[in-house]
Amino acid sequence: MGVRCTVFSKSVVVAGQVGLYAKAATSFVQKANEFKSTIWIEKDERRVNAKSLLGILSMGLGRNTEMTIIAEGKDEQEAVVALSELVSAGE
Repeated sequence: MGVRCTVFSKSVVVAGQVGLYAKAATSFVQKANEFKSTIWIEKDERRVNAKSLLGILSMGLGRNTEMTIIAEGKDEQEAVVALSELVSAGE
């Protein structure tokens, strides 16, 4: 009985007019909470819980900021791909 212990991550550049603030951050957190995996956002060696609105807002993720989305768990790949698409679309 093996234990699966992987982490899936992807770097993405924040799109949109204002970056990942207010409405966009709320949409991101809502999407992140749809997944069972533990999800983080990392920028400049700082990591926050992607399911925390305050954590996301505290990162100061303005337009054209590069960040990494990291997930660990059952649906990690699906989570990272969906969240990366959301950020890249700038919605």
